[in-house]
Amino acid sequence: MIHGDLRRAVLERWLAPQLGVSFQLTPASEDASFRRYWRATLADGRTYVAMDAPPDKEDCRPFVRVAHMLSAAGVHAPEIIAQELDQGFLLLSDLGSRTYLEALNDANSAALFADATEALLRWQLATRPGELPPYDEALLRREMNLFPAWYVGRHLKKELSVAQKERLESVFFLLVKSALAQPTVYVHRDYMPRNLMVCEPNPGVLDFQDAVLGPITYDVVSLVRDAFVSWEEERVLDWVVRYWDTARSRGLPVDAEFGEFWRALEWMGLQRHLKVLGIFARINYRDGKPKYLQDTPRFIGYARSVSQRYRELAPLARLLDELE
Repeated sequence: MIHGDLRRAVLERWLAPQLGVSFQLTPASEDASFRRYWRATLADGRTYVAMDAPPDKEDCRPFVRVAHMLSAAGVHAPEIIAQELDQGFLLLSDLGSRTYLEALNDANSAALFADATEALLRWQLATRPGELPPYDEALLRREMNLFPAWYVGRHLKKELSVAQKERLESVFFLLVKSALAQPTVYVHRDYMPRNLMVCEPNPGVLDFQDAVLGPITYDVVSLVRDAFVSWEEERVLDWVVRYWDTARSRGLPVDAEFGEFWRALEWMGLQRHLKVLGIFARINYRDGKPKYLQDTPRFIGYARSVSQRYRELAPLARLLDELE
């Protein structure tokens, strides 16, 4: 019996007294981490989700904590029904199997994004200092350094010259400075259609265990410039304006001028896109999950567009041309 099957057997033994009746366990979803999710279906049709997070690789405690914080903010997160943290097991309420990514189309995108924006505003308005770790310079830089290490070095098999490294560092400096200058709120850190479920109340929010206190634009740009689906710029601009206008009316500390907010959002998105290029390469070469690499052209497109729009970011545009 392989290690994964052994953990499943242990999980089933733990679930039996929690559920109290017979059940069937089927794969529910997988993500880019070492976590696995199973759907437990009871004879009467009720369903629950079991999380298996190997404790030597994942820590369930942040998930539990942030789930409670989201619920307290009025955001629909899974309920923690039972937990065995030492083994890395959680039993959760089931938010369904239909993600925003699967459901979104031209006809429903306005309504679904309106719901996602409302949930995000509630999360940000609940912000209290000291509750979450800070999205500080060290973390911002650690994330961006995944780009030269994994995407450039491992995936493209190229070594940056001294001049190229200096140009990249000049852009990193500007992106960090912009991010740290923003007002801080609760940041989900992966608030995108793949982690939002179509359910009631809508949306259900998943994959929030890495939440931090950080830049106010981060989750907004994660939503509208997604890893797995792209939208025309006019629609993105409309969604961001709607967020910004509502955020101002509710007292969130967004820029008074939309142009300044938009620039900060674009630069924040660039930091995220460089990070994700590195992460997708790492997931492939280190973890053996190749499917994420197929979306790297989308991120190169995002990064190229933003770096070409701003004179200060032109060194990155030139570097991308040289690399690609």
